[in-house]
Amino acid sequence: MSRKTVLVTGGSRGIGRAICENLSPDYHLLVGGRNEETVNEVVASLESAEPWIVDITDEDAIARAATQIESLDGLVLSAGIAFNKTIEQATHADWERMLGTNVIAQADLVRNLLPALRRAGGQVVAINSGSGFHSGPKGGLYSASKFALRAFTDALREEERGRIRVSSVHPGRVDTDMQVEIQDAAGRAYSASDHLRPSSIAAAVRLALDASEDAMVEQVSVRPVNLLR
Repeated sequence: MSRKTVLVTGGSRGIGRAICENLSPDYHLLVGGRNEETVNEVVASLESAEPWIVDITDEDAIARAATQIESLDGLVLSAGIAFNKTIEQATHADWERMLGTNVIAQADLVRNLLPALRRAGGQVVAINSGSGFHSGPKGGLYSASKFALRAFTDALREEERGRIRVSSVHPGRVDTDMQVEIQDAAGRAYSASDHLRPSSIAAAVRLALDASEDAMVEQVSVRPVNLLR
């Protein structure tokens, strides 16, 4: 039996890599990323995979790469950025960078891949955040992008209902390199045990992708047992 094909953006590190490792036994993976060396390292460790080297903030590059994909069973939107600044500190360029990467690039990617997803009756799984539900001090930039991503996936789900399925996964704090940087910038001591394992988020993504054809996992919130305050 041929494997279904899933494209995972940000597949060379953190949550994206964990997703690739979880799906590898059963799916053919397109491992998305900008760094060819790190992407190829992940591809070499998987059972059935190939690199998808694209800068998702480059609209023209996305359009060119999308034309090479005829049919796509799953698209996991895992690539993104995060940094903390107060509203006073955040510049125009900061807002453009955050929203450009976490929202506009995702929308460009989905728009260009919709024909391939529709042909396969595929699925989109967006890695959102707990910050897609609430915000706080120094979190306005990131939360704004994740609120917007949630609005995007909610709209896409209804526009494409009956053609493709759309899921939104909202992790709490996850033990990744990005999270270490965030907590360091906030001046908080870091303990991996206070955070979710990336594999826990990968399991939620698999839940959505493995759902039977009559079911759609619309939204999943996954939070660590030991909540940081």
